[in-house]
Amino acid sequence: MDLELDEKVISRAIIERYMEKLLDHIESDCVIVGGGPAGLVCGYFLARDGYKVSLLDKKLSVGGGMWGGAMMFNEIVVQEDGRQILDEFGIRYRNYADNYYTADSVEAITTLISKAVKAGVTIFNGFEVEDVVLKEREGAYRVEGVVVNWSTVNMAHLPVDPIVMNARYTIDATGHDAIVATTLVRKSGIRIDSPTGGVVGEKPMWAQVGEKGTVDCTKEVFSGFVVCGMAANAVGGAHRMGPIFGGMLNSGRKAATLVSNGLR
Repeated sequence: MDLELDEKVISRAIIERYMEKLLDHIESDCVIVGGGPAGLVCGYFLARDGYKVSLLDKKLSVGGGMWGGAMMFNEIVVQEDGRQILDEFGIRYRNYADNYYTADSVEAITTLISKAVKAGVTIFNGFEVEDVVLKEREGAYRVEGVVVNWSTVNMAHLPVDPIVMNARYTIDATGHDAIVATTLVRKSGIRIDSPTGGVVGEKPMWAQVGEKGTVDCTKEVFSGFVVCGMAANAVGGAHRMGPIFGGMLNSGRKAATLVSNGLR
């Protein structure tokens, strides 16, 4: 017997379920801005440990730059340190040479997304961060979340006010532009933990140094505010590394450890 389908019920189901999700994440343990590999790995480890994690991405399809590999050759390279995280997620790879492993970029990023969501990360795609929440507590300032709007609202330059998503920790995983860190420094005038007190900007390509720098620059640069992935490179002034992703994956894991320790 064919069951009746009612358009009103379909619409109501989408609206009610989405509102449940949004209302539940107006306050989180951690909000991650940017759904590339570093942000997804960070979210996975935090959610796996039982924390409430909101992940925001301004695009409809999360995944950052991993989809296209290098120049749309959809293969990525990972070194030995990164291979361990591929094993953690069950991503297949092949040995190319000593300390070089290749993986299909589409399998890699779709697996990261799926595992993060199944671990408990709630993703809000089409969300753009336009400001941070900065409050003074007992004489010291702390980042306590982000100000968000629909990406399409900002694209169309519509005069629509945003909403706030509060969090005990905020992570900038927005890539080369380090959008959240740049906004924090520009609007507040505060100094963050970087060589200049601001966003230094990434240096030219140098894969070996850039891979190490990605992890080294992953840290809490201001109270309640952590940078990871290419955003960490930009804040700390590290070199870019190109289409090798071990540093990005390990940066996400390090950021999760830092936040988990802070939340405990």
